[in-house]
Amino acid sequence: MSVARSVAEVLRDHVELEVEAIDRMYLNVYVPHLQTVGATVGYLRKHRGQRFASTTAVAPMTEAFIRNIEEFVDRQGIDLVSFVKRQRKDDVTQQYLRRFEATEGVLYVGKAQEKARVMRTERRRSSTTGATYPWIVESTAMVNHYYFYCVDQDFGPFFLKFCSYFPYNAKLCINGNEYLKRQLAKRGVAFEALDNGIKSCADPRLAQRLCDGLSAEKIDRLLRKWLRRLPHPFPPRDRAAGYRYQLSILQAEFSLTQVLDQPVTGRVFFEQVIRENLDIGRPTQVSLVFDRKVTRRTPGRFRTRVITDGVVPSLHVDYKKSRIKQYHKEGQALRTETTINDTRDFAIGRRIENLEELRKVGFAANRRLLDVQRIGHDCFIGEASFQDMQRPVTIDNQRAGGTSLRRPARSGALPRHAAVPPRPRHIHPQGCSRAPRSTARAQAEPIYRRPHHL
Repeated sequence: MSVARSVAEVLRDHVELEVEAIDRMYLNVYVPHLQTVGATVGYLRKHRGQRFASTTAVAPMTEAFIRNIEEFVDRQGIDLVSFVKRQRKDDVTQQYLRRFEATEGVLYVGKAQEKARVMRTERRRSSTTGATYPWIVESTAMVNHYYFYCVDQDFGPFFLKFCSYFPYNAKLCINGNEYLKRQLAKRGVAFEALDNGIKSCADPRLAQRLCDGLSAEKIDRLLRKWLRRLPHPFPPRDRAAGYRYQLSILQAEFSLTQVLDQPVTGRVFFEQVIRENLDIGRPTQVSLVFDRKVTRRTPGRFRTRVITDGVVPSLHVDYKKSRIKQYHKEGQALRTETTINDTRDFAIGRRIENLEELRKVGFAANRRLLDVQRIGHDCFIGEASFQDMQRPVTIDNQRAGGTSLRRPARSGALPRHAAVPPRPRHIHPQGCSRAPRSTARAQAEPIYRRPHHL
């Protein structure tokens, strides 16, 4: 069994399947006209007809929403699970998924207290009359959130989380790799699954086309479909007046999965890549990977982190609020993931309509990281091969002398005669004389001074 020695060789000769896909996406579900104090006042006074704006008017909406959720749970015959502190929600969901046999539906509803941004009403007193009046302010509070864990026939598992307090913001979490599995299964294409990915596929080109087809329009249709099925906090007359949910991107992961032919190939390759790319987090390297100009004013910490989970190491590179993670997935594939936590790091808006532009940034960052690693790793290998060419070898008890192409670099400082040239002679009317020692040292100083960038 031959093991590849360079990154270029691994990526060229040992990759059996390559899939570029949107991975996890965490989306903000919100009503744009209710996100500021002024907009809330307009909703209460103009739309609801209040003389004085106060959030007490939406208390019946909150009670009705919670009541509808409880009735929905009873009607569907599903569980209402109260999450405890530090409980892993994914573990609970996996238990329900193993028992779920339908094509699509609601697995269960979860309930947890979490901090949320809310609109509150406080009493203020007039400085002239002394009378009190309501005043709406933006605040935070620990309120109940309801998680609807569902399975969609096109997207697979996802969840929609509602805040039970006005303005009832929500979060939608989907997984593009689960979307790919569902689409392949619907078309009858054979594939072998990885955890959050695929290991093999009978039609790789179709798989990539399906990944490329996951668009903002399809994600928006998924939201509209399940908003019609699940309890909705806003009554129909509010939605008819334009108070409708919209989507924006909170977090998006873009993954490149390269399945290797042999586990040892990926393990050896990845260990060498980590060892030789510990400086990948420096500003100059980050600028190459993300294709962004990095200056002293660029926010964030520039660092390279190697995190080991059990015996599996992973490489992490940060840029502002975004990062790239690279690891050997399940001993089968090289996974490179770019996670964008703030689209404005790349001068892109947060609306879901900007997904296509964000996709280009994420996938390009993955490719550029591999290019930087390929160049850096192959340089180390090339140096070793160059040194091997100059050393003598013995084959079948016959010794062949090495070819001295150049002397190996010696450690330590160079001899003084190699670093400092002789002092130049100056010609005077009285004859030749050596220049003062200070002049010679000043002329020779740039030769042996340590470069400022090392």
